Amino acid sequence: MHPFRKAVEARDAEAIEALLADNVVFTSPVAFKPYPGKAITAAILRGVMRVFEDFTYVKEIGAPDAADHALVFETTVAGKRITGCDFLHLDADGKIDEFTVMVRPLSGAQALAEAMAAQFEQIQREAVAQIEREAAAAEQ
Repeated sequence: MHPFRKAVEARDAEAIEALLADNVVFTSPVAFKPYPGKAITAAILRGVMRVFEDFTYVKEIGAPDAADHALVFETTVAGKRITGCDFLHLDADGKIDEFTVMVRPLSGAQALAEAMAAQFEQIQREAVAQIEREAAAAEQ
């Protein structure tokens, strides 16, 4: 089992964040522009854990030592059933540096977009707070 899958299934936000590279780029299924950086990606993933209901991975594609992995999932958001896939690319250190999510059907993607829009103010606050904590720690 891929370590990211294990962390997500355990709902372990700290373990998920530890698997992200500092320069990770998150590409959302419902936003036009990618989100660069660990702080915003970790905050988005925490938001996703708040809106996904009955989340489960159903398939893993990729050899254990490969740089690219696909994790197929099923979940529900606001009563809409969603099938999706997390596409992960690992850097030389084994950290996730590219994270792309795709979902279907359109009604599920729309429900996800609405649910995440409701989360986005909190996501931004969490990301800014993390960046500020890291900057303060670097100054010491």
